[in-house]
Amino acid sequence: MSRNAPARRKFLRAAVAMACAALAAPAVAHWNPPPPKLVQVDVYDRTSMTALPVYAMDGRSYVVGTPGHEYAVRIRNCTGARILAVTSVDGVNVVTGETASAEQSGYVIEPWGSVEIAGWRKSMQQTAAFFFSEHSQSYAARTGRPFDVGVIGVAAFAEKRAPVPRVSMYEQKREANERAQESRDAAADARPSSAPPLASAEPSRADAQASEALGGARQAPAPLAKLGTGHGRTETSHAWRTTFERATTEPAQIAALHYDRHANLVALGVIPAPAHIARTPRPFPGLRFVPDPR
Repeated sequence: MSRNAPARRKFLRAAVAMACAALAAPAVAHWNPPPPKLVQVDVYDRTSMTALPVYAMDGRSYVVGTPGHEYAVRIRNCTGARILAVTSVDGVNVVTGETASAEQSGYVIEPWGSVEIAGWRKSMQQTAAFFFSEHSQSYAARTGRPFDVGVIGVAAFAEKRAPVPRVSMYEQKREANERAQESRDAAADARPSSAPPLASAEPSRADAQASEALGGARQAPAPLAKLGTGHGRTETSHAWRTTFERATTEPAQIAALHYDRHANLVALGVIPAPAHIARTPRPFPGLRFVPDPR
């Protein structure tokens, strides 16, 4: 055997190690972090005045609805910029009443702000309250669209930002001095005033085409009729129009919350069955031997 054999074996081991490293490197190089979360969506039961807990199963989120209870969809902006939230209930756009599509109108939410959508928008001053109803009495079913009843959807869009102009250091310093002087002048002339409250705004229709509607997938049969969302009492809810240019044609995030009555979610396995239902019934549950007297 040649004296150079150990050296060759070391070289081969090094070559194999380098080959393995080369094979592993692309997996790391192509890893992409998950997209940032734009919105947090919750359902608030206005009748019981409680936020509904969320149950997860097979990649979906569920809440329990109580027939007759009014509710609101709460959407929180998790970013420091304005976002557009196109919202649907039972496959129907809550602003326009159209069969929902992500390209439609929605609510503009200020940075780190939130909006509570409590009903179908009837005008810029009024809404018709959401309430959990029987499937046949839901607004979607009564308008000939019963197939997507039982899901709330939000398609969130980031706003397109205008390019920032390049400014020289001299101009930056001059503008800073001017702003400082304006602040001093404004402080000297300040008078008490009240600012109007912030409200969500309804934008004009965007021209961008999104690829998918927000209707939820069909649910498995359940023992009782599914819940839907009715067209309830008229309430005062002011909104106004604004402009919003979407950064992308497709939503940056789609959030969906499925809802149904408690018994149906237990039957589907979303909520664990109570102990008295889960265990096998026994004919003599109290059978035992005679205890000693005290």
